[in-house]
Amino acid sequence: MADDYYKTLGVRRDASQDEIQKAYRNLARKYHPDVNPGADAKKKFQEVQTAFDVLNDPQKREMYDRYGSSFETMGGRGPGGGTQWQWQPGGGFSGQGVEDIDFGQFFGERFGAGGGGGVDLGDIFRQFRRGSERPRRGGAGGRRRGADLQHEVQIPFTTSITGGEVQLTVQRQDARTETISVKIPPGIEDGKKIRLRGQGEPAAAGGTPGDILLTVRIAPHPHFQRKGKDLNVRVPVTLGEAALGAKVDVPTPRGTVALQVPPGTSSGTKLRIKGHGVAAGSGTPGDLFAEIQIVIPKQFDDEARRMIQKLEERAPQAPRSNLRW
Repeated sequence: MADDYYKTLGVRRDASQDEIQKAYRNLARKYHPDVNPGADAKKKFQEVQTAFDVLNDPQKREMYDRYGSSFETMGGRGPGGGTQWQWQPGGGFSGQGVEDIDFGQFFGERFGAGGGGGVDLGDIFRQFRRGSERPRRGGAGGRRRGADLQHEVQIPFTTSITGGEVQLTVQRQDARTETISVKIPPGIEDGKKIRLRGQGEPAAAGGTPGDILLTVRIAPHPHFQRKGKDLNVRVPVTLGEAALGAKVDVPTPRGTVALQVPPGTSSGTKLRIKGHGVAAGSGTPGDLFAEIQIVIPKQFDDEARRMIQKLEERAPQAPRSNLRW
């Protein structure tokens, strides 16, 4: 090979992608012109960058392993061993190897092998070359588009409900570390993706930069759970509050509300606080369901025991009468 990209990065030919990326980061720090000015360092940095651009792309790496550093002029190989070209309406060929072409099928028998007739075969070959060297287009103005990046971020449960902003740290190919502020829309669900346009890898020759595709993961909350647009929360109350009724403060995404607990409320009873669930977009917000949990003291003095016993006698119950297998 004219240029041994594996040797340039100092890795084995069977190196993994992680090993290639690690080697690139180390060399980029070592030879980056901002850190190590000078013509030799700049040249070495460019060599490292070229090697990484090829070996970090699985398709380019496969072609490089087969054809060497000139693989970009080879095209895709056909079954006959030659590159398969096709005539492009705008002029030139793309795809098929010169050795596989029967010039008679395009120009008539007299222009075949050994033919003359005033045809400049050099022009024909130049048209083949122009067709094969056309870059793949994409993005604005037909220029090559930069690569997209995949990232994942975990956000607090409260941020997923009310919205907010988080910081994303991105390591660029030139070993720079960049921090990006990401706005989180209210009501986003776990696993949803946010596209950060133009925040991916830059493109060569003024092309459009790629995007960042950010997958959002939501951390669990110690008290609240989400089900669609509704929220559930367990609200502890005392035995007296549940038996006699009371107003208790309950936190919600829109502030604290006073919840009326009716007298004689049992554990497991769910009380709805309308409109205090998830408000995503312009639709109607969900509700908040407060599940009552009666908290019993762990210790009683003798007087408390007598009062509870007296209560049992005055208000007898059969709570398990309908319990069946």
